[in-house]
Amino acid sequence: MNKFKIFTFIALTLFFSYSFAQKSVELEKECKMNKFDACITLGVMHEHGKGFRQNKQKAIHLYTKACNGGDATGCNNLGTMYQKGDGVRSNKLKAMQLYSKSCEAGHDNGCLNLGILYDKGNGIRKDKFKAVELYSKVCDNGNLNGCNNLGIMYDIGEGVRQDKIKAVDLYKKACDGGRSSGCANLGSMYYNGEGVFTDKAKAISLYEKACNGGNAKSCSNLGRIHNEGEFVNQNKPKAIYFYGRACDYKSNSGCKKYALLKNQGFN
Repeated sequence: MNKFKIFTFIALTLFFSYSFAQKSVELEKECKMNKFDACITLGVMHEHGKGFRQNKQKAIHLYTKACNGGDATGCNNLGTMYQKGDGVRSNKLKAMQLYSKSCEAGHDNGCLNLGILYDKGNGIRKDKFKAVELYSKVCDNGNLNGCNNLGIMYDIGEGVRQDKIKAVDLYKKACDGGRSSGCANLGSMYYNGEGVFTDKAKAISLYEKACNGGNAKSCSNLGRIHNEGEFVNQNKPKAIYFYGRACDYKSNSGCKKYALLKNQGFN
């Protein structure tokens, strides 16, 4: 039986390896024929080491070819690599130019990334009004990250008149669409009674939804609520549980608070 399982595993491995090799050859041919979707697919595979040994320079070459051919996704992906300095020297101005080209060609993520650059001013001059314009554009097109980011701008009054009710609406749109950050921000509005009547139970429910979606800050908020007994009965084990989840999602403060409670003898 064990020999049969080993044989089956080897056979399947060889089959999928052969199938992938065939597919990659087809993509290479299509890319050479200036079918830019194929170039982008290959670029993503090289960038993330999917089926190939990871090769950032190859990915950049493929994205550049697609972008130069007028493919908006290629320009956006290339812009991301220049922004992060991933496989190439970081160049925020170059990233901005690539995102602009992508956005002008109608790529929502290109517009979103350009908006984030203007919002944060990381390597370029800040322009909160331009960021709001771009976030609004992509949110209207159904980009939920854009809706959440636009909600933040209305929430704090940057680039637009502060409007907490509008912020709540935008956070809700993002949350309903499955964005954990939108649920986290909406939870905070209910918790603090901003733009809505205070509703701690609703806030906790939204924090739980966001935490389950991988939002570390919401996990930490739940840890604090159970640790301090805010609106709920104090529950140290639950606090440890949520701080532990925040830590798993790479929150340093979550890790520290988890360790603190564990060292106090709570489990």
